[in-house]
Amino acid sequence: MDSSPTTTRDDVSSLTDDVMSLTDVVAEMVDADRQLAAIQAWQLGLLARAGAIAAAQTAQIPIAAQREREMPLRSIAAELGAALRRSDRGMQNRIHHATLLRERFPATVTALAEGRIDIAHVRVIDDAGARIADPDVRAVFEQAALAVAERETAGRAKPIITTFAHRIDPIPLTERHATAAETRRVWVRDLDDGMAELVALLPAPLAYGVRDRLTQYARILRDPAPGESGAVDDTSEPPTAADCRTMDQRRADVFSDLLLTGHATADASDATLCESDALIARIEVTIPAATLTGQNIPAAFRGHGPVDPDTARHLASLALTWDRLHLNPATGAVEHTDNYRPTQAQRRLLRARDEHCRFPGCRTSVWHCDIDHTIDHAHGGPTRVCNLAHLCKRHHTLKHNTAWTVVQHDGGVLMWTSPTGRVYPDVPPRTLEFTASAASGAPPPF
Repeated sequence: MDSSPTTTRDDVSSLTDDVMSLTDVVAEMVDADRQLAAIQAWQLGLLARAGAIAAAQTAQIPIAAQREREMPLRSIAAELGAALRRSDRGMQNRIHHATLLRERFPATVTALAEGRIDIAHVRVIDDAGARIADPDVRAVFEQAALAVAERETAGRAKPIITTFAHRIDPIPLTERHATAAETRRVWVRDLDDGMAELVALLPAPLAYGVRDRLTQYARILRDPAPGESGAVDDTSEPPTAADCRTMDQRRADVFSDLLLTGHATADASDATLCESDALIARIEVTIPAATLTGQNIPAAFRGHGPVDPDTARHLASLALTWDRLHLNPATGAVEHTDNYRPTQAQRRLLRARDEHCRFPGCRTSVWHCDIDHTIDHAHGGPTRVCNLAHLCKRHHTLKHNTAWTVVQHDGGVLMWTSPTGRVYPDVPPRTLEFTASAASGAPPPF
C-alpha cells in the first residue's frame, strides 16, 4: 500500500500562484525601497536648500552683529519645525547635517537618490568619513565605501568602511586612537520605572572582550554542566526551579555580580571562591606581519574595524595561539593557514575567511555558527574549504528545510537563490574590502 501524499493538479496550481504572488511582493518591495531612498535624498536636498537660504540671508548682516547673524537659520528651522511638528533645535541640526553631507559626500547622496543604497548606508559612510579633512582623500574613500555599501547591508558594511576611513586618513591611527582613548568614561543615565543605564566608553577590544566574557558566563548558567541533570536520589536536596532568564538578563546579572562582588554567581560569592579565572574573553585581531616588525600599519578587529598598531602589538604579545593567513595577492581572499594541527586547519581558514554567517545580511559570529557543507555530504559533497561555509542555526535550518539553494564559487563566494528565483551573492568580507579598495584607488589593505 502506497501511503505517500498525492499531489493534485490543483495543489500544483496553488503553489505556482503563491510563488508568482511572492515574486510580485518582492519586486514591489524593492521598488518601494528605491522610492523611499529617493524621497529621503529629496528631503536632504530640501534641507540643504533651506540652509543655503539661511546662509544668503546671514551674509547680508554685518559680521560684527554676531547675535543677529544667528537669527536667519534659527527662524527658518523654527518654521520648518512648526510645519512638520518637530523641534526647531532638531531641525536646525538636520539642516546643518544635510548641508555638510551634500558637500562632503555628493556621490553618496546621488546613490541614495537612485536607490542603490539606503539611508542606513549613508549614515555609515558619513560617520566613518566625516573625520577625513582632505577633499581628494575623502573622494577616494567615498568611492571605496560605495562599492561596499551597494553590495552589503549597513551592518556588515560598517567595519569594512570604517577600516577604509582609518587606512587612508593622513592622521595616523595611533594618534587618533590615543585622542579617542582619553575620552573613556563611565556614566549613569536615569530611566523610568526605577531603572538606569550604566554606560562605559572603552577601547573597542576591551568592550567586546567584556561582552564576550559575560556571554560565556551566561551560557554556563543556561546550560547545566554534565551530571547536573537527570534522576535525583532521595538523600539529595530538592531540585531548584528552572532558570527562565533570557540571555540578556543573565548577562546583566553576571555583570552586576562581577563588578559588585568579584564573583560571577551568587553561589560562588557565598563560598568566597572567585571564578574570574575560569573564563577568558575571546576577540580576534588580524595583524599584518609588517605591524609586528614595528611599521605603523593598523590591524583589523573582527566585527568592529581597525586597531591602532601599538594596541595590536600589545594584544599580540599576550596571544596564546597564532594562525598565519596567506592571502591571494590578486583578490585578497584567504587561501590557507599555517597550523601544526591539520585536523583544525580547515576550521581556522574558514573562521578567517567567513568572519560571520554567510547568509546575505547575517552578522552572527562564526563562534556561534555551524560549518555547513554547501553540497550536502550525504549527496557526495566533499569536506573541503571550497564546499564549506559558516551558517548560523537559523540560516542552516533555512537552507535544509526550504526552497533556498546555494552554490559556492571560487574564493568562497556564495550565490544564494531564493524560492522566487532571485540571486543574492555573498562575498567574503576580506575579498569585498580588497575589491572595493582596488576599484576606488584606495591603498591596498595589506
